[in-house]
Order: sequence, then structure tokens, then C-alpha cells
Amino acid sequence: MPTVVFLDTASTQAGDLDLTPLSTACQGQLTLWPHTPAAQIQEHIGTASIVISNKVPIDAALMHSQRDTLKLICVAATGTNNIDLNAARQLNIPVTNVRDYGSQSVAEHVFSLIFALSRSLPAYQQELNQGAWQRAEQFCLLNHPIRELAGNTLLIIGGGTLGQATARLGQALGMKILFAERPHAPTRAGKIALEAGLQQADVVSLHCPLTPETTHLINAERLALMQSHALLINTARGGIVDETALLAALRQGQIGGAGIDVLPQEPPIQGNPLLEAQLPNLIVTPHIAWASRTARQRLIEQLAQIISTFINTGEVLNQVA
Repeated sequence: MPTVVFLDTASTQAGDLDLTPLSTACQGQLTLWPHTPAAQIQEHIGTASIVISNKVPIDAALMHSQRDTLKLICVAATGTNNIDLNAARQLNIPVTNVRDYGSQSVAEHVFSLIFALSRSLPAYQQELNQGAWQRAEQFCLLNHPIRELAGNTLLIIGGGTLGQATARLGQALGMKILFAERPHAPTRAGKIALEAGLQQADVVSLHCPLTPETTHLINAERLALMQSHALLINTARGGIVDETALLAALRQGQIGGAGIDVLPQEPPIQGNPLLEAQLPNLIVTPHIAWASRTARQRLIEQLAQIISTFINTGEVLNQVA
């Protein structure tokens, strides 16, 4: 009977999910570890034939050491940058991921950030905390811009399921939607060159993977192209935005605000300049755009389907390597 180990369940649930579908799929042979430090990866895997990992890295050396027992690696996320895919292919160990489980959650979080920034909610909350409303001579405060989104232009960088879900919400609000072409690529139908899109956009939302090509895709030069009221939203990956350049742009009024859900190092145990800035036009959230309870339950159910199918038929669903 195949044995299954989940290396980092605390990354996906906090006791609020129904794990019965996963336990049933594993036919009771499931071990759950809330966390797996680097020094304990091999110990926690043991002789398991199926390993589930959300963010725990599984490198070539580990795969080689487990090659006689390890039959399947399931990534409990869409991104697979924590797995050495080349080594998995060489050792003929299939790797799978989960897909499309969090699109609605991410899109709603994107617009939570957009709404808060476009109506200057952090700035107004800060003023209330400082007693500004209590001292006002009129019934309301009008010290910060309050913008409606209808008629605004939303530039989406990354046209996959997350970008498309964000586009649908933007369209429902009456926004004009643009999809950016990849840098240095010929502009295809339905796309706009990145630089031209940045110049036109009222809101820019990132939904692309982190690759060598997209590292610091949003840098000082591209931030300088944006309108002074424009908002930048990143729920994709830390590292796509040059944080030093972003802070400078916010402080100098080059752009209107930023909503950031991802950082290059997570958790940011060594700190991060965005966390220390305390700017009224900057919101940082702790990588939770994907994390609605509904989305996380979908993730568990999709993992269950992948594992059940593999155990019962040998077929590999959602294979990436």
C-alpha cells in the first residue's frame, strides 16, 4: 500500500479544512507534518512513496537518496520552483501541481487592494488614528484622493487564469482591460506593448511567474513610465518588482500607490524595506491573496483526486515533469 506524507500542512490550513477527501484518497496511509525544517526533510519523508509539498524544497540530492521508494511528488500549489524538475525527469519521478483553485480568491484580493488604495483608506485610517476628523471644521475629511474605478484602465501583466479572473472583475466594474505583451516580444493581437500599457494604465496588476526574464520586470525605468496617480498591485511573486525602486517611486510621488502580497523572502525573517516604510499609499499583506477557505478546500480536493487516480490507475494528472 502506498504511503503518503504531507511535509507542510500549516502552509495550507489551520485546522479549518476538511481533510477527509485527502485521507480517503490515501487509504489511511497519510502522515501530516505541520512544518518540515530543512534538516528534517529526509526524516519526515522516510520511506513514503508519495510526497506532498507546498513550499518545502525537494532537490536533486534528496530525490537521488529517495529514488528507490519515491514514486510521485505532488506540489500543493501551482508554482513548482521548489522542486528540481530536471532531476525528477532524469529519475522518472512524476511531479504534479494543483491548478485554478485560487483564481477567484486572488482576483478578489487584487480588488480589495485596489479599492483600499483608490479610496485612500489607509491614509484616512491613519488620520482618524491621529484625531484629524475629531478636529475637523466640516463633517468630512477630503485630504486624500478618492477615485472611482469605472472608466479606468487596468493593465494586466500575465494572461493566465489569474489574470483572466482579475480581468473579469475589472470588466464588471466598468474598467477598460489591457493585457501586456511579454517584454521584447512582437505585439500579438489582443495585447499591448508593456511600455505603452504602463503609460496608459490607471492600475497595473501582476500575474506572471518569476523567471529570469521577469525578475525586476517592474524597475525604476518602468515605474517612471506610469502615471502619477497609477496603482501597482503585485499578487504574483516577490522579485518581479524592484522594491528599492518602488519605494523611491512612492516617496517621490511618481505613482499613486502600491498593494503588495508577496516578497522575495517569505517569511521575511530578515525584515524587508516595504514592511518598514509605513507609507499611507502602500499596503503589504502576508501572501494571502490565494488563501480563502474555499480556495484552500479546492486545493485539498484536487490533491485527493491526483493521488487517488495515481494509486488506483497509475495515471498522473496535472503532470509538470
